[in-house]
Amino acid sequence: MASPSFLTRHPLLGWLLVLAGFGGALGAGAVGGAWAVICREGRCPSIAGLEAYAPRQTSKVYAADGRFITELGLERRTLVTLAEVPRHVRDAVVITEDRRFFAHAGIDWFRIAGAALRNVRAGRYEQGFSTITMQLARNVFPDRISRQKTLLRKLKEAKVARAIERRYPKQRILELYLNQVYLGNGAYGVETAAQRYFGKRVGELSVAEGAMLAGLLKGPERYNPRRFADRAIQRRNTVLELMRRAGAVTASDASLAKAYPLQLAARAESGDIAPYFVEWVRQELEAHFGRRLYDQGYRVFTSLDVDIQGAAERALENQLQAIEGGRHGPYKHLTYEAYTARAAEGGERGAANAPYLQGAFIAIEPRTGAVRALVGGRDFDDSKFNRAIQALRQPGSTFKPLVYAAALAMGFTPAQVLEDAPLTMEQLTGEPWTPQNYDLKFQGPMPLRKALYQSRNLPAIRTGLAVGPANVVATARRFGITTPMPAVPSVAIGAADVYPIQMVGAYSVFANLGERTTPHAILRVEDASGKVVWQPKPERETVLTPEDAWLMVSMMKDVMIRGTASRVWASGFRIPSGGKTGTTNDGADVWFIGYTADLVAGVWMGFDRPQKIKGNAQGGELAAPAWTAFMTEVYRRKPTPPDWPRPDGIITRDVDALTGGLATSACPRTVVTEFFARGTEPTRSCTDPPVPPPGLPVVLDSAGRVVMPGDTLSAPLPAEWRGAARP
Repeated sequence: MASPSFLTRHPLLGWLLVLAGFGGALGAGAVGGAWAVICREGRCPSIAGLEAYAPRQTSKVYAADGRFITELGLERRTLVTLAEVPRHVRDAVVITEDRRFFAHAGIDWFRIAGAALRNVRAGRYEQGFSTITMQLARNVFPDRISRQKTLLRKLKEAKVARAIERRYPKQRILELYLNQVYLGNGAYGVETAAQRYFGKRVGELSVAEGAMLAGLLKGPERYNPRRFADRAIQRRNTVLELMRRAGAVTASDASLAKAYPLQLAARAESGDIAPYFVEWVRQELEAHFGRRLYDQGYRVFTSLDVDIQGAAERALENQLQAIEGGRHGPYKHLTYEAYTARAAEGGERGAANAPYLQGAFIAIEPRTGAVRALVGGRDFDDSKFNRAIQALRQPGSTFKPLVYAAALAMGFTPAQVLEDAPLTMEQLTGEPWTPQNYDLKFQGPMPLRKALYQSRNLPAIRTGLAVGPANVVATARRFGITTPMPAVPSVAIGAADVYPIQMVGAYSVFANLGERTTPHAILRVEDASGKVVWQPKPERETVLTPEDAWLMVSMMKDVMIRGTASRVWASGFRIPSGGKTGTTNDGADVWFIGYTADLVAGVWMGFDRPQKIKGNAQGGELAAPAWTAFMTEVYRRKPTPPDWPRPDGIITRDVDALTGGLATSACPRTVVTEFFARGTEPTRSCTDPPVPPPGLPVVLDSAGRVVMPGDTLSAPLPAEWRGAARP
């Protein structure tokens, strides 16, 4: 207090002190008045129910073997009791955020004074003074207490904090805070943060790891160790020093923790795997549960096999990089590596259509339809479009097995002779269509088996015409294809768009010897108490007889051994398997779908905006190696599946491959032993006139064009439907 003599010598300063005192009194009165009325008429939230308060809990997603995959929720959070949080983690949080927490009653007056002085010196708002209880108040009641930096908000926050302190013990307040606080990377609460950053429970955290979590409270994004490792380590060491000064750790323990290297969890440990699969699951769950999915704490058990998923991701990415690297010939497009490098320098990312080569991979357990792996693209952060379940692409020759399956059901046999010869038709549009083989050559008569494993277009089209395009479409529907599919001749060579997951799922019919199962990802959903609240029932349907399905498997084995996918066999892969390659006529899509008795897997590659991948692109060369690498890795861990048992209704006959008739001494040119479903075996000799295939008659007009009576189209056929599929 200034002396009277001092004020006499300095009268102006005296008046300033008087005015300051008067202003301070008015200010204190204003604050006191605001304090008295700030919570009147329900302006502040009631803390009466805080004792039973339970923050929103995420739904947890698990793999088929029970391994944790990820969380689904608006706030990713797993609740723990205070006893489950180690003492060093609690100390790190309290010492860093509110070191007088156990001494004050919700408001730290010393901290307020210190913060005010620092802000005045800085000339701006530089340091806050919120206690743990005040932070809890605004975090628990975000809709009632805003985050605006105003005096009224601070008063409201402080008053609610005082009410919380009067009603609840410190231990309960700290427990609520540790479960509520945001720690970056989508993690709310210390338990989820421990899992996201370190792949372990909070009770397993070391002193260094606990200090890093506490350091995140100052700025979860600024000190995110996944993005700013050096900054995060520096902040961690600051927290450790504060703990040493407070006596929470010894000097030697603090030094040891400061030297501890940053060891973050891998994706599989931190709940960041199979993002396209997880998003597919999330969409299905949201469609069933709505917003309850994000706050009820469901436990979702899925069909995912984490090891198979990893194998699929590696096989697909390695092969895409091999293509971009020129191992399969010159590649002229932007590579993914160049794209990411450009993005790192400030280039655009996240375009609606990724400009680099994309791919999808799907693996399904055929007996159940359980999806064991699903890759919808190369970079989920860059493009969330799921090519496995959302992309509509032409399947090319991977569709041909469905055509031949329909033919077998109508009485065709693997020995049925088909013409690989020119054919012109009007496609019902008034415009002529002359389909071609991929090599622009024709080989003449050949058995159905050879037509399939060599992927000849003209025999497939003729088979589709004999079966009837409408019957081909109906067969596709029974195989699980739901996309629009006009009943026109070009449908036989895969000209209609399909979803990759449906196309891959269709091959379960062959792997199961006739039974189709619907691909699915969700096994069951439990509520927080463990009660099953949803258990989807997969669809099952018998599509082919065991005999016809076994014959298809037999022919598709030849695709792998001596056909368009012979690279699989040549690689040394010897597990009983069948499959089919596919490439669209413009080289914009390459496919390979193959299967064993216990796993169906399919690969698609292409650009989001369809364009030729490279010169002479073929599914057998570009896509099949990814399938082979995947299956080879998977079966290093899994038991080798058995071959398909031959049904009793399958018999063998020696036939002449050129005519399909029974072999005799009169025609020894190309005698082969072929399989037949009992009742379809040939009865004529190889010297008898050939018998035309069963089914609809194929009528030619005077110009040699196919006439299809009774079929009409309401609109011209799109140009993209008039082309040649590739093997």
